[in-house]
Amino acid sequence: MIKMLHSGWAYIVLVILIIAVINAITGLTSKRDFKEKDLRLPLFALIVSHIQLLIGFIAYFTSAQFDFLKESGMGAAMETPEIRLITVEHPLMMIIAIVLITIGFSKHKKKSLDQDKFKTIAVFYGIALLLILSRIPWSQWF
Repeated sequence: MIKMLHSGWAYIVLVILIIAVINAITGLTSKRDFKEKDLRLPLFALIVSHIQLLIGFIAYFTSAQFDFLKESGMGAAMETPEIRLITVEHPLMMIIAIVLITIGFSKHKKKSLDQDKFKTIAVFYGIALLLILSRIPWSQWF
């Protein structure tokens, strides 16, 4: 059930993160003012990604792959691409992505110019989105 929740919540994270990145890019390119909506989108992306991280931790530590990792060791996990993806690559990239989202949100609040706010969100959230998309276990997701 936790794995289903983690997979389902991932759709919400991706949709909101994509919308936040597109909004930041369009705000940057159109040189519009940074308004309340422009603050709310990255904030919602930050919140749902942190919730996903918590669900992911629960899913990780209750997974069969983690049991395999405990029993067989890291060497055996690294030899099997599917297990390596689930036990090492996916969690590491997701943590890095959420750290980038958190840093991006924090940094954008310190900017005084609207274009700098949009640029900060576009860069940090965009890189985080790319990292997330690169390490989603697509074969197990659908």
